[in-house]
Amino acid sequence: MSKNKIVTFAIIFLIGLFALLIILTLIPGRRQAAGRPQGGAPQGGAPQGAQIPQGGAMPGGAGRAQASRNASTVRVVPVAPDTIEQSVIINGEIYARNQVTIFPSVSGRVIETYYTVGDRVNRGDTVAMIDPSRPGEVFSRSPVISTVSGTVLQASYSIGDTVTTQSPIFIVGDLSSLIIETHIAERFVATVRQGMRASLQFEAFPGETFTGEVFEISPVLDPASRTLRVRLRFINLDARIRAGMYATISLVINQKINVPVIPRISLINTYGSWIIFVVDDNNIAHRREVTLGIDNEEFVEVLSGAVIGERVVNAGQNFLTDGDLVRIVD
Repeated sequence: MSKNKIVTFAIIFLIGLFALLIILTLIPGRRQAAGRPQGGAPQGGAPQGAQIPQGGAMPGGAGRAQASRNASTVRVVPVAPDTIEQSVIINGEIYARNQVTIFPSVSGRVIETYYTVGDRVNRGDTVAMIDPSRPGEVFSRSPVISTVSGTVLQASYSIGDTVTTQSPIFIVGDLSSLIIETHIAERFVATVRQGMRASLQFEAFPGETFTGEVFEISPVLDPASRTLRVRLRFINLDARIRAGMYATISLVINQKINVPVIPRISLINTYGSWIIFVVDDNNIAHRREVTLGIDNEEFVEVLSGAVIGERVVNAGQNFLTDGDLVRIVD
């Protein structure tokens, strides 16, 4: 065999071997393709002809259950018409309404006192005697006369004390008529009027509330404290109340009747604006900016931003954004 024939057979052999390798490589790929369902759906997927909802959402109740799980849980209250009162809380002291300080007419030494705290005196009674004598001089004793009828509230001096004409020997008052004296801060001065009612509480009577009424307002402010002196009288005075007691006074300075009100806890303060969330009939929460009127410790008047009958979120509102789906619980 010639050399050329040998080379030719070698080339043919190599070509055939290369072709065989290509065929063996393609056969496994065809088998894998043949094992897939028509349309290229993955093995174990949805049956042929099944409809997959747009966006991959599960059909029917499954979708609703998923939405319910994503809803925020809240409590709501209706915007309702009501009477709202704005009050200022202050302290006051109880005094006898007719209270007079008794002064001696001369200076000297107290040699006799005829009454003590709690005793009843009448106008014109002698309550004490003063000896105005000085070393080397003897003078007649001088009586101290009560100018009013009432009860001795204070006796500041005892026998042997030296007094002047400016010394308050006794303070006498009529305990059948008590008043409450208090002082109002300057910012509330314009709201105080005669006849305004106030609620009174005393530490001696926990849980009990008494009623008072403004009957006297000072025409000027105290220049030192920048406060206005106000006096109140009792409505149906209780015999247990004594002069000298301290009262906690809740004075109603403003009142509105039949206006829309909501609980204070419904409000969110955002950069100086007041925000609430209102829930519609589809349980969607809507963010509202509201304008407020007067308020108290529990409620606030709504001037704009919500109307009577709307449902306002009063628990869970801090986790809401505008348009959130909510789930309402009692």
